[in-house]
Amino acid sequence: MKPTARLIIADSESSADLFWATRFVVPDPILYLEIGGKKILIASDLEFSRAQKEAAVDQVLRKGPLPDVETLDRFLKKRKIRRIEVPASFPFRYAEALQKKKYRVRAVPDPFFPKREFKNPAEKREIVKSLRATEDAILFAIDTIRQTRIRRGRLYLKGTPLTSESLRRMMEIRMMGNGCLARHTIVSCGREAADPHCIGSGPLLANQPIVLDVFPKSISSGYYGDITRTVIKGKASPKLCEMYAAVRKAQEAGISKVRSGVDAARVHQAVVSTLEGAGFRTGNRNGRPEGFIHGTGHGLGLEIHEPPRIGKTSNILKKGHVVTVEPGLYYRDLGGIRIEDVVFVTNRGCEVLTRIPKKFEIEGRPYSC
Repeated sequence: MKPTARLIIADSESSADLFWATRFVVPDPILYLEIGGKKILIASDLEFSRAQKEAAVDQVLRKGPLPDVETLDRFLKKRKIRRIEVPASFPFRYAEALQKKKYRVRAVPDPFFPKREFKNPAEKREIVKSLRATEDAILFAIDTIRQTRIRRGRLYLKGTPLTSESLRRMMEIRMMGNGCLARHTIVSCGREAADPHCIGSGPLLANQPIVLDVFPKSISSGYYGDITRTVIKGKASPKLCEMYAAVRKAQEAGISKVRSGVDAARVHQAVVSTLEGAGFRTGNRNGRPEGFIHGTGHGLGLEIHEPPRIGKTSNILKKGHVVTVEPGLYYRDLGGIRIEDVVFVTNRGCEVLTRIPKKFEIEGRPYSC
């Protein structure tokens, strides 16, 4: 059989596959090849010396400005390679240029490196570090909310309205101080929280759910944390209390089903059944979806969302997977509630990596179980 090369043309800041394969941080596109199990980087003059010292590859070759299809063509012809496998995100212009040179280019479905799904002990430790920084930011946010005073239905901190923007900024600065970079941190309140990915804006309100969904990336390791807590300053209505209790019970049901060999669709169904059993059904009202309107979870690692997924589609969970379990309920007239933790899949069940407690009403009391 003719040899096949696996090829990535990308920078490792945007390509988790490239960083995972090389552990080399490079801001500009570089050529990565894998031939017969041998890892090769073709680096520009700018990055050549650093790549030799830092990249976890077998060989580093030197070339001028990159990416350069002509250089790649000469390299492959010398080794009599005509077949190339590339990631699904491979740039079209390079695929087209290679096809014009009579190479057979095949896009490999994600994940390009299947082993990326299975976290080794070192990777697990890095995820835990990111989770600890995430927890610190959430606890800081909750304590900040707890310190506010209620005036005319709004939260005031030292005489100034506390807004989604100001709290998000404080949280992200705190995470940066702990070695993590956070973007699009969700601090959404009231009706805004009924839209799961609304990051939130404006003054935070009393007696309304505040969703804190925090997912920073470690600056040093590249691994993400991802945790969500929903809290309320003031008094929750009976219906909101019912929603929160149902979401928490649903998460417990989902986590109890996680173990190596189980179909992720069964985990998702356990969550759905629990929410429906509590009287919270999913459907459409006035053309808008409401209820539990997303999947139960996703893989976590060098990307915030990576395989496997926990939802309606079949995916077999296996030992070494790191996944989130994050049920939620969303109703336009009530707001949204979501609780998210991260677990490590084992043969007998799972290890919950998140340590931060869960509490809904935080009026005037320290945040604790």
